[in-house]
Amino acid sequence: MKREAPKGRRILLVSPCRDEAKFMRRTLDSIMANSVVPARWIIIDDGSTDDTPKILAEYAARFPCIQVVTRTDRGKRAVGPGVIEAFYAGLEGVNLNDYDYVCKLDLDLDLPPRYFEILIDRMEKDPRIGTCSGKPYYPHPETGKLISEGCGDETSVGMTKFYRTDCFQQIGGFVRQVMWDGIDNHRCRMLGWRAVSWDEPEIRFTHLRPMGSSQVSLWTGRKRHGFGQYFMGTGPLYMFASAVFRAAKRPLVVGGLGMMAGYIGAAWKRVPRYDDLEFRRFLRKYQWACLIKGKATATKELDDSWENRARPFA
Repeated sequence: MKREAPKGRRILLVSPCRDEAKFMRRTLDSIMANSVVPARWIIIDDGSTDDTPKILAEYAARFPCIQVVTRTDRGKRAVGPGVIEAFYAGLEGVNLNDYDYVCKLDLDLDLPPRYFEILIDRMEKDPRIGTCSGKPYYPHPETGKLISEGCGDETSVGMTKFYRTDCFQQIGGFVRQVMWDGIDNHRCRMLGWRAVSWDEPEIRFTHLRPMGSSQVSLWTGRKRHGFGQYFMGTGPLYMFASAVFRAAKRPLVVGGLGMMAGYIGAAWKRVPRYDDLEFRRFLRKYQWACLIKGKATATKELDDSWENRARPFA
């Protein structure tokens, strides 16, 4: 049965979108059918040229919580910084302190009916969880069988960034650059919060457009990921290990090569890196621990190290 969020647990959804007519009805329907619905859902139409505006107007008329913000067409779809610019355009005039949870949500998803309810319940039980999510699966293009995107347990995934508002504000929100959805997780750990996702049937969701596929091609998407890793501050050895791991997954070899191409290309051009030296030092130390001990062990040890230290959360 549908219920409002627990008393004092108001959810703000923010959804940048552009030309999502193919997928968005499934997302809109699955959100409004959830057992916990948002107090407010701001959807930013970032210059769509398909039927997106028409569909948004239809749903806004049906559901009072939906607010549509329209931006001028920039002439192309823009991921990374473009998405985050649109996200913040939606937040203009919003007082985040009016909400207990804020979620950046893509409009190419199909979420299970108790998705938000389960995330909230777990965050209520563990005040150290700053951000969390379920796991994304995408349909095989030929068989339709759902395939895991293989996201790590130490991260909340970019297409459903569900945040405790206090944590979101303390990490400084999202960086307006590629790899914003990696930097935020590491900033959480750096400040003593936990970033986590769970691969469980009740919170698995369908990603109708595979992660990293880009609006151009999957190769372009993987190159963009490698560029983002360089910008974030990832070391070359860790990057190589990540690319080898990705090369063993669909599409075989190509994904890993694309990541390395993007990373090496950014290094060759001496692209400026994320301008936070303390963060980059923290990241390198954490990544070395992951290479030596394994990611699960390194993450647990880092989380445990905060138990008897001053923490930023209540």
